[in-house]
Amino acid sequence: MREIPGRRRSSLWAWGQLQGRRLRVRTGRYTHRSPMRETALTAATEWRWPVVPGAALLLDGPRASAACACRDPECVVPGAHPFDPVLLAATTDEAMVRWWWTNRPDAPVILATGGTAPCALSLPAVAGARALATFERTGVRPGPVIATPTRFSVLVEPYELEELGELLYAQDWVPSSLRFHGDGGYVALPGSLSGAGKVRWERQPECDAQGRPWLPRMETLIDVLVEESAATPGSGSRLSY
Repeated sequence: MREIPGRRRSSLWAWGQLQGRRLRVRTGRYTHRSPMRETALTAATEWRWPVVPGAALLLDGPRASAACACRDPECVVPGAHPFDPVLLAATTDEAMVRWWWTNRPDAPVILATGGTAPCALSLPAVAGARALATFERTGVRPGPVIATPTRFSVLVEPYELEELGELLYAQDWVPSSLRFHGDGGYVALPGSLSGAGKVRWERQPECDAQGRPWLPRMETLIDVLVEESAATPGSGSRLSY
């Protein structure tokens, strides 16, 4: 049977397109773009910060903004905490991170603090904004700052519990609204959707020559953070995001 050149070229082109599509699917370049997956991969593979998917918000009811997938009606951090898998599963392994966020592309990205990862000091948003203004006025470099509508989290170099205890002992009073996220703690990374709204960068990370975000030491910031937290009225003891 005589070959029809045009039809053969068309068939080869279609076959090539199909193979290219399969290759892109296998390598992950053709899959639906997930901003949260990109955030998780950047944190895990470039910054070496261990991450785990968070409990997402439930979007099937009139109180969707406050309903957490953990189903706990008393959840104080809806959409902004680990659930399944648990925090101990946090990893920097690229294959695992890709698998998690390919299956749950909109899952919040939870950073497991402490160890070799950053620690964090969180305080009410009003106090956080005042603290940043003080740092700018006095020439203190605060490093990356994560914000929700109600709280700021200042990322710092990892610290030991003993170091924290010594610094707090030197303070006259530490308000309960100032919280410390060290080993065994966590914070939601920007892009995550919490019960109070979207998590964002208030201060973007500034990376060093190795591509890792620069972090300040806790003792350079804690006096101002304590002072501004103590000066913020009505912060209460319930952790609110």
